[in-house]
Amino acid sequence: MIVEKQEALGVFEKKLESKLGYEFQSKALLKKSLTHRSAIYENRTPRKKVKRVSSNERLEFIGDRVLGLVMAEWLLKRYPNEQEGDLGPRHAHLVSKTVLAQIAELLNISEAIHVALHEEKAGVHHTDSVLADAVEAILGAMYLDGGLKPVQKLVHKLWEKIIESQPLPPKDSKTALQEWVLARGLPLPVYELVSQEGPSHTPIFVIKVVVQKHEGQGQGGNKRAAESAAAKNLLTQLNSIKKPKKAG
Repeated sequence: MIVEKQEALGVFEKKLESKLGYEFQSKALLKKSLTHRSAIYENRTPRKKVKRVSSNERLEFIGDRVLGLVMAEWLLKRYPNEQEGDLGPRHAHLVSKTVLAQIAELLNISEAIHVALHEEKAGVHHTDSVLADAVEAILGAMYLDGGLKPVQKLVHKLWEKIIESQPLPPKDSKTALQEWVLARGLPLPVYELVSQEGPSHTPIFVIKVVVQKHEGQGQGGNKRAAESAAAKNLLTQLNSIKKPKKAG
C-alpha cells in the first residue's frame, strides 16, 4: 500500500515538474516541498515513532520570503508611478493564501502532496492553507536548487493573468468597510469571534462584524481571513440597501 502510494506520488511529481517548466537537480528537495508535516511520522512502531523525512515547513519559510522579494521587484518595475500605499495592497493580495491556493489549483498540486492516510481521507491536501503552503515550499525548493531566476520566470508566468485582471490596486474588505462607515459618520465596525473549530493545523474561524443594526459573518483559516470575509459579507449587504427616494 505504502509502496504503491509512493510510486503514484513519484508520477505526480514528474507531472508537476513539467507544469513548472523546471527539472529539479535534487529530487529530494522537490519531494520534501510536497511533504505535509502529518506524513513525517507515517511509519510507526508500537514503541517508537519513526521519522521518515522532514516536512515542507522550512522550505515554506524560505519560499514565502523569495516570493515576497520577486513580487516586490516585479511590481516596482511594472508600476513605476505608484507609491507604497498602492503597491502594498497589490503585493499583499498577490502573495495571499487565497491567490496561492489558486496557483496550486492551476498546477494541480493537491495530487502530489504527501499527507498521512488519515489526513488524506479528511481531504486536508485540498484545503487552501495546505495548498498555499505547498506552493511556497516549491518556490523555496526551486530557489535552493537553481537560484532566483527559475523562480522569477515561474512567478511571472503563473501570476501574469492575476495581475492583469486587477488594473487598480485591490482594497482589503476591512479597509473598504471602515471607509464606508466613516464616510457616513457611523461608528467603526466591531468584530467578534463566533467560533473556532477543526484541528490545530487547519482551524476554521467564524467571525461576525456589526455596524449599528447591520451584521455580517465570514469564516477563514485564521482570524484575519475570517474578519475580511465578514467585512466583505457586510459590505455586500450595505451596498444592496436601496436609498429612500426623495419626496417631491
